[in-house]
Order: sequence, then structure tokens, then C-alpha cells
Amino acid sequence: MSQVPSLLGWGLAIALPIAASAQPAPTHAGSSLTPPANHQAQIEARTPFAPRIVTGSDGHHHLAYELRVTSFQSDNNPLKLTRLAIFSGTSQVPMATIEGAALQELLNRAQANGKTDDGVPIGSGLTVPLFLWLPLPAGVRPDSLRHQLTFLTAKGEIEQADNVRATIDKEAPLRIAPPLRGGRWLAVEGPGNPHSHHWGSPVAIDGKLTIPQRFAIDWFGLDEGNHSLRHHYEALTSSIDEDWVGYGKDVVAVADGVVADAHDGIANGKPLRPLETPEDLTARTLYGNFVVLAIAPGAYAHYAHLQQGSVTVRPGQHVARGQVLGRVGQTGSAGAPHLHFHVSDRPSFEGSEGLPFLIDGFTLYGTEKIEESFDPEIPHPLPWKPILRKEELPLDGDLVGFP
Repeated sequence: MSQVPSLLGWGLAIALPIAASAQPAPTHAGSSLTPPANHQAQIEARTPFAPRIVTGSDGHHHLAYELRVTSFQSDNNPLKLTRLAIFSGTSQVPMATIEGAALQELLNRAQANGKTDDGVPIGSGLTVPLFLWLPLPAGVRPDSLRHQLTFLTAKGEIEQADNVRATIDKEAPLRIAPPLRGGRWLAVEGPGNPHSHHWGSPVAIDGKLTIPQRFAIDWFGLDEGNHSLRHHYEALTSSIDEDWVGYGKDVVAVADGVVADAHDGIANGKPLRPLETPEDLTARTLYGNFVVLAIAPGAYAHYAHLQQGSVTVRPGQHVARGQVLGRVGQTGSAGAPHLHFHVSDRPSFEGSEGLPFLIDGFTLYGTEKIEESFDPEIPHPLPWKPILRKEELPLDGDLVGFP
């Protein structure tokens, strides 16, 4: 089997190494058990980005958001979060409850002690972000959420914050066409994975923290056998760009729009070579060759890592849906040929918030991990019959086909 590299190198990894790529622990809806609280917890908990309801390729409605919890507890009696209950609106029965060791799965990175715990310790003055991918029960479309956080102190006291509110943004996600056409494509480090380097890479600019890549996807091309490489390699560092199935494929406009920014001239990289994190986190330091397309008021489609010499558009140019913008490459902060794609609320990378989107139509062939696609000598048949999906967000690990 070929050498398997860290997924951190695939693209736009701008933070410390991530936790193992596991799916979030399932929540337990309907629990009404609440331990007695002795004190009001000395914490601040807030949701900096109002979540929108988005339909995933699994057919379920989801909310993706972060709950940032800061402890103001005294140093000699630190807190441990032991239970999180989430309520819809004014309901008194939680629609989801996460407690004990399952809370660790809400962290993007492993805690410093590297141990699985029965909760999440939060030291005094420290902030811990919880990454929530919340499936909504059938028929539930809340206008707001209420969070109840229960803590255990080092002295064995139970403390609670019972009324942490979050407002739901009722604006519907943007509908777009696919950013690629033809063939099969694998969604890597995609939506629904709180451990991804996309969702888990906040950017701090001028005192404001945002997550531009909240719903970003790294699209890797696959062949008919569901492999991303054409040849077997004992070490993937021996591969070249042309060996990767997606390399050189057309990248297209997801909607009519105007080119907000574009750049070409960056040399193609070599697969799986070490990458350096730039000091300044901007499109020009991370994206390599790229296009940013204004597709709606307050909505910009970002295409990164394009092949050198392939960008066909310039800033200010009007483009039509389906028009070729460039070709899949490996430039900028990319470990192998792929298309990095996301939608945000600003044309810049820095200072922008990632927005959810729905793709008009695609064929869902199954799910796969990128590591399983490397060796063409190992068969990877489709796990189920292809399913046509419409107006849904592809999720992490989806193997899809575009028209």
C-alpha cells in the first residue's frame, strides 16, 4: 500500500495539527435529565456566526455553528464541561444532548493532555470552541436555540449556564451549479466534519475572528474505479501532478457573476512536499492561482490552487454560469492536485465568514476516504447504487458525479 500522508497537507491548512478525522459522536435527542446546579457558572458562551439551516446530501436538515465557551472561574477551582443540552426555541425538552466523553468529539483538536476524558476541561481565562453539526429532528425548524451547559468544578461542585441563546439566520442557502463538470469527485475535509482543517481554521484580523472555510470542500478527481491516482506508488511523494486524475480538469463558474479577484503565474507544486504556513493569511499567500467570483449580494465563490497559466478571466469581467475559469492544479497551500472551493460573504479570504450553499444537482455514488483512493491496484467498488441528489450540500467523504 502506498505511503499515506497527513490530510493536513491537502490545502489551506493554516492551524496546528488536527485531531484524528472521526465523525462527530451521535447526539441523544429527548433526554430531560438535568443534574442539580449549585451555582451559576462563571462563563461566557456565545455563537459568533448565526447558523442557517442547510440540507445535506444525507437528506437531513442541519445547523453548523460554533459555540465559544470562555471560563472566568477562579484558578484554584477550574471547570469541566460535562453536559450540553440544546433546545429548540422555548421547548423544555432538549432536541439534542451531548455529555461525558462524547463532548470531546465537539473539539476540532485534541486537548493538550491527549487523553480521552469524561468532559471538556476549560481553564480560567481560556476559551474552548465547540463545533456543532446539529441534525434537526423531522419537522423542526427553530427560529432560535437555547443551550444549557453543565459543569463540574475541581472541588466537586455542579455549576450551570441555562440560557445561552443563538438566533437562526432564516436566509436560505445560496443555490449554485457544480464548480466542476464531468467525472467523479471526492469531497475531502468537507461539511459535517468538525475535525477538518477547513472548519477548524479561524482567522484573526484586526481583532475579529472569522472562519472563511466553514463549508469549504477540497475536490479530488477520481477515475471509474474510484481512484485518485493512475499508478501505484510505494511513496506518494514520487508522484507527479499528471498522475492525479483531477489534474487539468476544467473549473467552471457556479453562477452568473463578476470576477472580484483573480491571479495567475504561480508555479505548480510537487505532490506531498512539505508546505510552509505564511505569516499573512490572504488569498495571495494561500490560494496560489485563483479566482474569486461575485455571484450574489454578499456571496463570493472562491476557487483556489488552479494550474499555472490556466486562469481565463480577469477582475471586473462578467462571466456566465458554466463558463471555464481555469483548470485544477496544485499551487499555493496545496499538498496535491485538487480544487479548493468555498463560498463566503466577502471577496477576501481574511475577515470573511464561510456560507452554506446548495448544489442544483449531482449524483451521489457513495462515500470514501481519500486514503482509500490512492492505490489503483486495490479495488474500490461503489458501496450502493448511484442516487440523484438535488439542491443539497455535499458532505465530507461524498463521492459524487457532476453533469
